[in-house]
Amino acid sequence: MKAILYEAFSAPPKLVNLPDPTPEPHGVVVEVRATGVCRSDWHGWVGHDTDIVLPHVPGHELAGVIAAVGRDVTRWRVGDRVTVPFVGGCGHCAECHAGHQQVCDNQFQPGFTHWGSFAEYVSIHRADLNLVGLPESLDFATAASLGCRFVTSFRAVVDQGRVSAGQWVAVHGCGGVGLSAIMIAVAAGAQVVAVDISEEKLALARALGAVATVNAREVDDVAGAVRDLSHGGAHVSLDALGAVATCVNSINSLRKRGRHIQVGLMAGAESFPPVPMGRVISHELEILGSHGMQAHRYDAMFAMIAAGKLSPEKLVGREISLEQSIDALMGMDRFEGVGVTVVTEF
Repeated sequence: MKAILYEAFSAPPKLVNLPDPTPEPHGVVVEVRATGVCRSDWHGWVGHDTDIVLPHVPGHELAGVIAAVGRDVTRWRVGDRVTVPFVGGCGHCAECHAGHQQVCDNQFQPGFTHWGSFAEYVSIHRADLNLVGLPESLDFATAASLGCRFVTSFRAVVDQGRVSAGQWVAVHGCGGVGLSAIMIAVAAGAQVVAVDISEEKLALARALGAVATVNAREVDDVAGAVRDLSHGGAHVSLDALGAVATCVNSINSLRKRGRHIQVGLMAGAESFPPVPMGRVISHELEILGSHGMQAHRYDAMFAMIAAGKLSPEKLVGREISLEQSIDALMGMDRFEGVGVTVVTEF
């Protein structure tokens, strides 16, 4: 199979030919029809993820068709159209038994714990627990774009943030995660304030329903601007980027008893932000993380898509070839482009 492989962290990946994978007894092999290029892949490529063993094939936002099935799999057949959460559960630990596969004690992640979807084929473990069947109405590029950013935002807004109609939601960072969160919060009836340093991304945020925007490059006190626009502060605020500045601004954007949701990964020098704990205490704020979404929660998201409340296809930006994913991956830290970049040509 053709695949993208890197042999050292931060070294340019290469397009190579590798043996096709075979399914684990409990798994399947998926023929990849689309895979997103995500900042999490960039974190892995530069060496922020300790699960990665070199050489490595990245990629974790995927959709495709089952090409081979392990002997112990009962729910899936060759030819089924599927996607998968970027965090898979083992099915045996206490968290999995409680339905929290996104924080499984023995979790696996294609593109991190084993070779991923920047390839023609990818092996998926524990298929009966973790695979998600795709509605026929959902194209592969859109389905792949859901894989990490959209589903993480869905759980962050709906499950962790508990956003309801009429509330104010602030979204700090309008990349794929942030734009997804804006769309989902608007669908929930919230009023959204979007924050970014790019006018192009802020324009798309407004097109997706944000009622106000803040250009953090032009405003000295971002949190104060959000509190003014939301008449006292956001009920829920998300750091959708994963940086010290966006994390602290998100917390400081909240009204009393508000909820901060950390969605963006914080790695390297950004790993330990100086949390304004005095404000957290005096305002009785909640600080919550959001780490993907379980396979069994996809139906709620699919229902909103089918009803026309969510239109994730609007977030798909560029469609590129597998070879072009090399430059797209290495350039993720420049935050260029708008929307989600998806590999659709293999």
